Amino acid sequence: MRMPALFLGHGSPMNAIEDNAWSRGWAGAGRALPRPRAILVISAHWETRGVAVTAGPAPETIHDFGGFPQALFDARYPAPGDPDLARRVAALLSPDPVALDERRGFDHGVWSVLAPMYPAADVPIVALSIDRTRPDRWHYEAGHRLAGLRDEGVMIVGSGDIVHNLRDVNFRTGATPDWAPRFNETAKQLIVAGDHASLIDYAGLGSDAALAINSAEHYLPLLYVLGAADADETPRFFNDDVFAGISMTSVLFGAEEARL
Repeated sequence: MRMPALFLGHGSPMNAIEDNAWSRGWAGAGRALPRPRAILVISAHWETRGVAVTAGPAPETIHDFGGFPQALFDARYPAPGDPDLARRVAALLSPDPVALDERRGFDHGVWSVLAPMYPAADVPIVALSIDRTRPDRWHYEAGHRLAGLRDEGVMIVGSGDIVHNLRDVNFRTGATPDWAPRFNETAKQLIVAGDHASLIDYAGLGSDAALAINSAEHYLPLLYVLGAADADETPRFFNDDVFAGISMTSVLFGAEEARL
């Protein structure tokens, strides 16, 4: 069975321990989708110079944030790693060099979304870093090179946010600026149209894109998922919500029989 590829808008790490519409959406996806033998995650929160994958058998839970309640720092997600899958990822991305990082744990872009999906923490996970020295198209093409993993029982997950800009938001009022939902809708329309070229060249999408993707690390995981998607797969959206400067919109490719 071909595993799905999906992009998850992850928002605040508090979503990992809160019961809200978004965490329930992830939990529902975990129940509805076919169970993978392993998961490859591209998280917004592991940026590197050079490509790396987690290659340890038991990666630690990384609490890469501050200013949250102690309950969030107490959270652990002890899912196993998968060194064999890490080596497989490196082989698929060859001849580009990939470092096998046996010490890196799972950042909150990994565990905050997978904890609601697979609360038993019993699905092996490998995380792939985002090499910020690479051009945007490389990330899309890397997703295409990794797409074959879907036929090997591996679910491909990008974890970020289509819109992520906290610097240009007035948190005193909590208002959502017009550009945030407007760009989110533009991105969704392009995804439905299969216009991946425009999504890769997001700098050409105007001022809304410049505001919505102000540093790109939360957007780039989407490009991996688009690259891993088949041309005949119809994207489906869930958790489709925008607040302040963040989009929680998630996108699923494959598993057409699943009801989210």
